[in-house]
Amino acid sequence: MAKHVPSTVIAVTGMSKHFGAHRVLNDIHLNVEAGQRVVVCGPSGSGKSTLARCISGLEGYGSGTLTVNGTLVSPRMRHADRVQVNIGMVFQQFNLFPHLSVLENCMLAQRWVRRRPGEEAKRIALEHLERVRLADKASAYPARLSGGQQQRVAIARALCMNPSVMLFDEATSALDPEMVKEVLDTMIALAREGMTMVCITHEMGFARAVADKIVFMDGGQIVHEASPDTFFGEDADPRVRKFLRQVL
Repeated sequence: MAKHVPSTVIAVTGMSKHFGAHRVLNDIHLNVEAGQRVVVCGPSGSGKSTLARCISGLEGYGSGTLTVNGTLVSPRMRHADRVQVNIGMVFQQFNLFPHLSVLENCMLAQRWVRRRPGEEAKRIALEHLERVRLADKASAYPARLSGGQQQRVAIARALCMNPSVMLFDEATSALDPEMVKEVLDTMIALAREGMTMVCITHEMGFARAVADKIVFMDGGQIVHEASPDTFFGEDADPRVRKFLRQVL
């Protein structure tokens, strides 16, 4: 009997979170459907990265509910481990192990978390390195790669775990401008393949090209949610227009 895959991959309902007296997330409601590409944008300090860390099970939250692939994750992160293994997280920093080769970086979690045999983990790692056009760098160490290449290895490493959703948290913000395109091209290719994606980014050209839905955050709240046509249109929300004038 085929396993039922829920159409709603991520469901956030009424999520709030405080750091001391400071409320960083305030009554967040967000749904991500299977195959959907959602871009989350907004000014610095608006709560975007905190939301990403809560969704990925890396941080707890205060109130509300979070369900990922049908698993309810409690505010105190109960069942977070079930979520983490099925979300491919790509951060601003590459977080590659410097003492391991590119291939070994892509095999490590497969061996320890997925419990795959060495040859299977190697085959899958090479497949995904080929997918990000870095199979020829399998034996290289991270220090010998450019920033863009390291980030593409981080994407390949995440893909090796067969995630149901890829979550990108400002994946290009730490890169030199000439390296941004190669990472965005990899992300665009994933979007075209139908990967479910949540992308926190200021790259509005990318958002316009691949997003099904754009979510705008400010002050810890989602203040606007729209299709790209509406978000970038002449009748866009005034707060969105102000933000776009600053980043475009």
